[in-house]
Amino acid sequence: MRKILITGAAGFIGSSLADRLLSRGDCVIGIDDFNDYYDPSVKRDNIAKAAQHPNWRLYEMDICDEQAVRDVFGKERPDVVVHLAARAGVRPSLKDPNLYNRVNVIGSQHILDACRDFRPSHLVFASSSSVYGGSTRVPFSEEDPVMTPISPYAATKRMNELQGHVYSHIYGLNVTMLRFFTVYGPRQRPDMAIHKFIRLIDREKPVPMFGDGSTQRDYTFIDDILDGLEKAIDKPFRYEIFNLGESRTTTLLDLIRLIERALGKKALIEQQPLQPGDVSITYANIDKARELLGYAPKYSMEEGIEKTVAWYLSRQVSTD
Repeated sequence: MRKILITGAAGFIGSSLADRLLSRGDCVIGIDDFNDYYDPSVKRDNIAKAAQHPNWRLYEMDICDEQAVRDVFGKERPDVVVHLAARAGVRPSLKDPNLYNRVNVIGSQHILDACRDFRPSHLVFASSSSVYGGSTRVPFSEEDPVMTPISPYAATKRMNELQGHVYSHIYGLNVTMLRFFTVYGPRQRPDMAIHKFIRLIDREKPVPMFGDGSTQRDYTFIDDILDGLEKAIDKPFRYEIFNLGESRTTTLLDLIRLIERALGKKALIEQQPLQPGDVSITYANIDKARELLGYAPKYSMEEGIEKTVAWYLSRQVSTD
């Protein structure tokens, strides 16, 4: 049994990872501050299953509290750290860049310092496809230059990659950075496009479509991301960056059509201008992750959307 510490453990990806690790026999230490970016009760629901497990422990705290971070690391002495906690979202970062810098950069600095001093075997760190900025050189490769982020959120995630490299180089910390490409599936945050579109189409309310529907995203189903995370947890590297995506793209308009089909309802589309910070395409080259991690995504968009809609509908039944 290994002791794995997850920051952001009550979120979409964190709680899903916690359940998977607990089911395979690991001890999971969760950190989450249950902030109000979205309804904290959603996060409580996310960890309801984990909370029943004897190998789960939760610390409700903010990673910006340096002493609290050090206290948890000193008490628990984790074998592996998975750092997922962050302020997420491109558009909200434009409204409050100072908050994003404080949480994503300074908070992450506290996690890195604790790893330096308490020496887990390695740190798995969540980055984002947003670091590629408005690049049109597709598919995106880890070898591409990433010097032109176009949102405060993207800038903080690139800074995280640089922070991780410094600590690997100077202190010998093993760091694996994972660039996630638009993760979706059960427990997805309610503000994210797929969850939001499902909810609006189901309730027969207007769906905001930014632009003409031609923007493309490399949507990645949660189970495939969990596979990649699990492999990164089990195989340390001195310092590596990996894209985790499906390596295929779906236009915004096609995404809406897939949700319509899965729900059996038509969308009331409300076309709006493109938003600042949005990019025209994300598209992952996953050759490196295939070769070094053994990462092999399995879910098509059709399968993933059907599973996500089924989860959403099951929640509506349970709350009626």
